[in-house]
Amino acid sequence: MVEREGIRRYVAHLILWIGIAIVAFPVYLAFVASTQDNAVIANGQMSLLPGGHFLETYYKTIFVGTSGSTREPVGTMLFNSFVMAMLIALGKIAISIISAYAIVYFRFPFRMTIFWLIFITLMLPVEVRIYPTYKIVADLHLLDSYAGLALPLIASATATLLFRQFFMTVPDELLEASRIDGAGPFRFFWDTLLPLSRTNMAALFVILFILGWNQYLWPLLITTRDDMQTVQIGIRKMITTTDALTEWPVVMATAVLAMLPPVFVVVVMQKLFVRGLVETEK
Repeated sequence: MVEREGIRRYVAHLILWIGIAIVAFPVYLAFVASTQDNAVIANGQMSLLPGGHFLETYYKTIFVGTSGSTREPVGTMLFNSFVMAMLIALGKIAISIISAYAIVYFRFPFRMTIFWLIFITLMLPVEVRIYPTYKIVADLHLLDSYAGLALPLIASATATLLFRQFFMTVPDELLEASRIDGAGPFRFFWDTLLPLSRTNMAALFVILFILGWNQYLWPLLITTRDDMQTVQIGIRKMITTTDALTEWPVVMATAVLAMLPPVFVVVVMQKLFVRGLVETEK
């Protein structure tokens, strides 16, 4: 029986390592390509070991940029993507938690109608309402701006629904205790609900940051200046139709750099992210 358990454990670990290798190999290959000479990659002679152009390629990628279709350094693109992802994540959380608080704890006419209208917007993503959204943003002169990148994506029916469901599980005794202590709606929200929602907000922040970071279609539409483009748009512009003209080491270095911020956020907030998904702090 003990031997069978040992064999099962080894088989499980073997399958796990095979899965990790399959997922990690393309990332390793991108890193190796970013350290090779462009001519070696273009000729199809790239080895599986890192080359000797690591510092040269990453310095050029971050601070200089390519000499092709986009000359903007990737450092600027990463900054634009970071600002956009942060604005979307923090904005979605702020608006969603306030709207959920109003729906759950305030009694006003058509309260549930408003909630269901918010819920129905789940069926209207940006891709569906892309033209009217673009028209409004253009009329407000928000093209090529951080506000234009983030504002149309800042409302979230999903986050509102999640916060509403969480607030409905908060015991009424907490609200009554706050009233006895003389706390008003703002103090109850700030001192009681926000601390209780800490793990939920952290889990949502991780998901929404990655969602904002990976946006492609909307930044592609409203950014025309190179200094406002995000890293996803930059990667696409770096790849030309002719392989000989594409600076593949820079493209691969950009792809590797584009993966780092989401990975950093997940690693740093891993504990809160898991707790926010599996438990509450009531």
